[in-house]
Amino acid sequence: MGEEPRQRVERVPGRSRRAKLTPAPGSDPSPEYPAEREKPAPPSDAEKRPHPDDDRITRERPPHW
Repeated sequence: MGEEPRQRVERVPGRSRRAKLTPAPGSDPSPEYPAEREKPAPPSDAEKRPHPDDDRITRERPPHW
């Protein structure tokens, strides 16, 4: 059965318990330009309106205070 190439976990030399991942197959481990990210969508009207419980929640204190 043909196994697909995968990332592997490799131990970092030394006594610490650290590890690193090998580069993912088909990825560039040292890109010249940062990856482009999608811009988040603007908040909808429902997200802009405060929830009725917001004021009560900010006034209350947890019982351990």
